[in-house]
Amino acid sequence: MSKDLEAGGFAVKDYQDPPPAPLIDAEELTQWSFYRAIIAEFVATLLFLYVTVLTVIGYSSQSDTKSGGQICGGVGILGIAWAFGGMIFVLVYCTAGISGGHINPAVTFGLFLARKVSLIRAILYMAAQCLGAICGCALVKSFQKALYNGYGGGANSLADGYSTGTGLAAEIIGTFVLVYTVFSATDPKRNARDSHVPVLAPLPIGFAVFMVHLATIPITGTGINPARSFGAAVIYNKDKAWDDQWIFWVGPFIGAAIAAIYHQIVLRAGAVKALGSFRSSTAV
Repeated sequence: MSKDLEAGGFAVKDYQDPPPAPLIDAEELTQWSFYRAIIAEFVATLLFLYVTVLTVIGYSSQSDTKSGGQICGGVGILGIAWAFGGMIFVLVYCTAGISGGHINPAVTFGLFLARKVSLIRAILYMAAQCLGAICGCALVKSFQKALYNGYGGGANSLADGYSTGTGLAAEIIGTFVLVYTVFSATDPKRNARDSHVPVLAPLPIGFAVFMVHLATIPITGTGINPARSFGAAVIYNKDKAWDDQWIFWVGPFIGAAIAAIYHQIVLRAGAVKALGSFRSSTAV
């Protein structure tokens, strides 16, 4: 329940946090909206991998001087980063009202830790995202099999010259930036408090993906999305992609967990609120 208040000459709304999502919500399984959301996550991740992997392979082909390409041919790293960030912007905008626009198991995991989604929804979202990523990469391979196999299939792997620790740290920090942006851009309290400053949530989320790719493409190819890394590894199916696969699951999940703790406990003072509630209950 909220009421209008005046602050700094602007009308803002008083705000109370919504109740946390139940850990197990069996009722969701009886609702069409739940399955519609799962379908939306599957299709969005499929489209995400289709466009981005095609961009990566296209750049590799056009810049390969041994096959008639040019050193500066293709879109370059900047273009690849734009492809990933731009697709996230578009797809989050399209699916936010249906599924929340996660399109990433790490985002889903972070929101689950913050009790924004139930365990059942989180598990099925992750399964749909991974399946969508596999299908998206399979489409790319079916259209351009020779280029797909010849240029690495868009699979993530640790670049030569970097240690495993460096790659893991890059994935943790990159995913932290993304998931922290998701929490901040979709925070209902912020939207109520700063209602005079409209925020199009998909825009900062897409920019976060873009900026992280600029920083970490030379290190790991930029995962920050376990479904993206898993789908490419399944279809490409080479040893190097599988050897490094754990980095692209452990890193993003750790980064998402840190982002959830930082936003919910530190910035939103979750620990202070819990302590205050405990003291109130013991004083009665």
